[in-house]
Formats: sequence, C-alpha cells, structure tokens
Amino acid sequence: MKKLLISAAFVALGLTPAMAQDCATPVPTVEPGKLTVAIYDYPPFNIVGADGSVSGIDPSIAEAVAKDNCLEFVAAVMDPAATVQAVIAGKADIAIGSWNRTVKRSEVLGIGAPTYLDPMGILSKDGTDTIEGMIGKKVGTVTGYLWVEQMQALLGDNLSLYPTAVALAQDLAAGRIDVAADGYNYAAYAQKNAGAYEGIQIKLAQPDERISASVKAPQAGFLYTKGNDTLGAAIDATVERLKAEGIIGKAIVDAGYDPRVAETGEAWLVE
Repeated sequence: MKKLLISAAFVALGLTPAMAQDCATPVPTVEPGKLTVAIYDYPPFNIVGADGSVSGIDPSIAEAVAKDNCLEFVAAVMDPAATVQAVIAGKADIAIGSWNRTVKRSEVLGIGAPTYLDPMGILSKDGTDTIEGMIGKKVGTVTGYLWVEQMQALLGDNLSLYPTAVALAQDLAAGRIDVAADGYNYAAYAQKNAGAYEGIQIKLAQPDERISASVKAPQAGFLYTKGNDTLGAAIDATVERLKAEGIIGKAIVDAGYDPRVAETGEAWLVE
C-alpha cells in the first residue's frame, strides 16, 4: 500500500510539465547542469528503495524544480544529519526530507518556500483533539519537541517525557498514559502503513493559545546553499506553482494525511 501511495504522489508531482521557459539564465549548482539533492529515508516524504531509487513527496517536488530549470535531477542518498552538512559543505545543492523552517537553520542555510506543515498531533483511544481535553489526564510527549515547555507549565506532574516516539507509543498502548502529543505526520503515516497505534485515534490538535504549536504549526521547506539566491528563487517558484495548481495538496491527501497539512499560510520561521 505504501508503494502505491508514494507512486501516486510521485506521478502527480514529478511528471508535472515544467513551466515554459528557455532557461537562458542558468541556476548555479554544485555541478553545472545538475541539481544534486541530499536525501535520507523518511517515508512518505522521502522513500529510498533497496536498489537506491528514490520517490516520495519531497523528491517529486525537487525533480519538478530540476525540470523547471533545465537541470538533471541527481539523488545523493545519505544519513539524515549528513544531508544538511552536505549542503553546508558544498557537496549538494539542496537537502530534503520534511526539514522544519527555523531561525537557527537560516543562519547557515537558505530555506525555500514552505511546502507543507509539520503539525502537532493528539493521540488517544477516545479521540481527544483539544488541549483542554488533556487536562486532568496522564499525558506524554517526547523530550525536545517544540511544545514541551508550554505543556509542562499547563499540565505539571501529569506530563511525562519520553526519549523517543516509540517509547511514547508503547506507554500509550499499554494504558500507562491516556493521551500523547506527537508529530501528526509521523504518527498518521506509521498507523496507516506500518500497523502502529492499533486502537488509537490520531487527530490534528485544535488551536489553543496555551500551546503555540497547536495554533501555528512548523512549516517544512527545502534547505539550500546559503547565498545562492538564484537557486532559492527557483525553488520558491516551483513550490508556489505546485501549490497553486493543487498538486502538493493532492499528494498530501494521497499519502493519507488531513488536507490541512498542505495549508501552509504565509512563510515564517520557528524561533
């Protein structure tokens, strides 16, 4: 099922005709005429096959960027942390894989227009989707998430922190906590394609000013070589075209997500 969903997204994006242009002004890249894309395996956004082939939502957008600018798409598969360093070191042009648009990253990298959201999810057996619905219950989340500090202030001793999303899911399944706050994209995909979270309802968190991440979800975007403004403009133009044509939105829905994940709004950076 996973391969069928991702293939649909790849066809919808990667095979979209490029905008009519003569590419008279070349986009500067690490290797002239090629767009080198640093990729790690992170389904459904990046899918790396056993044979090294790549597909998924982000590679499809990147291939469209390449086609729109008369460049050859070249995938460079590596570990997650290495993808960012490859761009900083000038070994790749862009890094993809649902990277959040943050102020810290903008200090050393260019960040493209937002492609989709990385929203907060609320996981429970009874379908809780509000912050208010967490109060008085045993709640868990993962150390380091954007909403931890605010949830600690709101929930106090009723909040437990976990080192990983896997550990969080295990305690939720065992009933040691009533509700979990986790990344919606990760949880929804794992449930649909990996048999995880059996008997658990996964909801987008309803907006609540007490938890800012529920009101304004982080945006994902492509990371590119800082200072390469021509490449940045090329990425932005393609992303905005695909959004305007509804192509990214369709890919998000085809991958099994709530359509609101594609509604990025104006670009902003997480502090």
